[in-house]
Amino acid sequence: MSEKIVGTHDGGGSVGVSGTAASRLLSATNIWSDAPSPPAPKVLPVLPPVSPPEPIAKAPVTVEVVTTVAPVAPVQPHSRQWPPRKLSLALQGGGTFAAFSWGVLERLLEEPDIAIDTISGASAGAINALLLACGLAEGGREGARSRLNRFWVRLMHEASFRSLMLIGGFSPAGSSVAFGPTLRSGQFDPFDLDPLRQALSRDIDFAALRDASCPKLMIAATRIRDGQQQIFRNDAITADVALASTCPPLVHCAVEIDGEAYWDGGFGGNPPLLRLAQETTTPDVLLIQVTPARDSYVPITLAAIDRRLDQIAANAALNAEIAAIEWAQAHAAPSLRLSRIAAEDSVEGLAQRSSTDLGRGFIRALHRSGREAAERWLRQGANGKAPARDAVRREPALA
Repeated sequence: MSEKIVGTHDGGGSVGVSGTAASRLLSATNIWSDAPSPPAPKVLPVLPPVSPPEPIAKAPVTVEVVTTVAPVAPVQPHSRQWPPRKLSLALQGGGTFAAFSWGVLERLLEEPDIAIDTISGASAGAINALLLACGLAEGGREGARSRLNRFWVRLMHEASFRSLMLIGGFSPAGSSVAFGPTLRSGQFDPFDLDPLRQALSRDIDFAALRDASCPKLMIAATRIRDGQQQIFRNDAITADVALASTCPPLVHCAVEIDGEAYWDGGFGGNPPLLRLAQETTTPDVLLIQVTPARDSYVPITLAAIDRRLDQIAANAALNAEIAAIEWAQAHAAPSLRLSRIAAEDSVEGLAQRSSTDLGRGFIRALHRSGREAAERWLRQGANGKAPARDAVRREPALA
């Protein structure tokens, strides 16, 4: 099911968060150090006692007490149109779990009235973001759908492509258990012939990302020197940036960009959400979360422990950013409307599955579940109620 995280907003509807609301959001999120100190109490002077006046006889007065109730303004329903006309997307990474996002994006692309403003992504979410943005810039909605479909179908069917995605960084940091340090690409490919870079260059036209028609992009990588998140935007995005964002340190060597070394973007923010909320020009932001947050099973084996640690780490920064947005939304940016579609709400037992699972049936099931979750989100309406809409569209057959 889809979850509305921040459902309250002002009745303006058309007010975005890029203007005054964005600046308020930026200043309001520093909630620990910038909170104003309470005013010092005023000391009142002590006056000498005053003798009571002499009583004055008065005629009895009849006092009639009338109780009035101030009229309460009726709660105005949200006037903002649903589905929103413009939408920003935050795409979480999580290995092959990102096939769920593929399904969500494909269904959203079938809505001709929804324009995409800004897309943030990390790790596998960054790959989906780049495919979506490049496709929209070059071929519109059909071009974006085609690029996403081609990438994921190749991942399912081409054995060589499947292998290089595992070796080249599409898997999370925990894949060290599955593959071991001997498969780091610097050792696996001593001539530094990076097949993943070639595959990305074949599927993504990085020059098209600089086109005016391309959605704004925020691709995250983690700077090794200080552990800080680095956001790359359209003009700076290259194949190296895509590799850096999908670079698990125990599987792939660090990626160097302009003399700086980077690892997977999921460590610093998976995906970048707070920065997206500050910079988007639309008040509607949709988070697509693919890494499970909940798991009632206590892991015992090394592989299970490693998998659960990956899931916790992937969501830790995201949870902090969601909390900051909720606080800021209540105090400074009431126009922001943040929704979430979580894969674990649609795929039973997802926390027990490996995000390196390349099984065709598993990837197809994730894709189908993503489409269905997006359909429910589109139908739920701004207040969580299903408006009257056409019948559910059938999932198109995969190539």
